[in-house]
Amino acid sequence: MAGKTLPAADTSMDLILWRHAEAEDDAPDAKRKLTPRGHKQAKQIARWLKKRLPADARILVSPAVRAVQTAQALELPYEEVPKLGTGASASSLLGAAGWPQAGGTVVVVGHQPTLGRAAALLMTGDAADWSVRKGALWWFTCRIRGNNYETVLRAVIAPDLV
Repeated sequence: MAGKTLPAADTSMDLILWRHAEAEDDAPDAKRKLTPRGHKQAKQIARWLKKRLPADARILVSPAVRAVQTAQALELPYEEVPKLGTGASASSLLGAAGWPQAGGTVVVVGHQPTLGRAAALLMTGDAADWSVRKGALWWFTCRIRGNNYETVLRAVIAPDLV
């Protein structure tokens, strides 16, 4: 996104990519629930994130059970977005979030490999297979410098670091 010329009325935007926490292996994919460790991971990241989120942040969540349970740890309103399901592409994720034109802060709770590909796309312009750990989040800001977008990686936080 760096170097792209801005329309006159654009504002900055924060995008937080949060991978669902550890989930069971034995259920159909969309029905997999968080493990006890996964619930702990989700709560650890939620506690860290909630202190830093603005009140008007939008939270968009894959409809998969494990993603919904991860988002519920925030104890904030969220919207399930079918386009963010397990087969989502990096570009459809960014489109659902409105990156970078929507402004404000958007949290996307989703899956690998989509989140890693979206992170790579934001940082390099190519949707490469980067790894986002279970329960971790990557926080990006699109800021305005002159008449250009600049993507900045603000934080990468894993559950074992909070």
